[in-house]
Amino acid sequence: MLNFIRPSRNNNIKCVCSHVHLSDEQLTKVIKKYDSNGNNYLNKEDLKELFRHLGSNAPRWRAARAIHHADKNGDGCIDMTAELDQLVKYARKHGCTLASACCKK
Repeated sequence: MLNFIRPSRNNNIKCVCSHVHLSDEQLTKVIKKYDSNGNNYLNKEDLKELFRHLGSNAPRWRAARAIHHADKNGDGCIDMTAELDQLVKYARKHGCTLASACCKK
């Protein structure tokens, strides 16, 4: 009979510093940095980079879902003057944390 060695549960402990939750104001500042062309609109590529920075395991999927939830006029982009609050609410709901602050990177 084969003996399988189970991995230690201690190896699954995540870095504590990657669980730094952002306030709404901090999250808004981070989001505004990802407007790649400065037109006050976030497209899917901008959002993908944003969610990658925020520690998402599936940033492309998360970007598509963010557009679905926050894009009220249906143009495929997030208007940072009118729709930013909805994007912040979406990111907060899905537990976005600042992954780039991780001490193990």
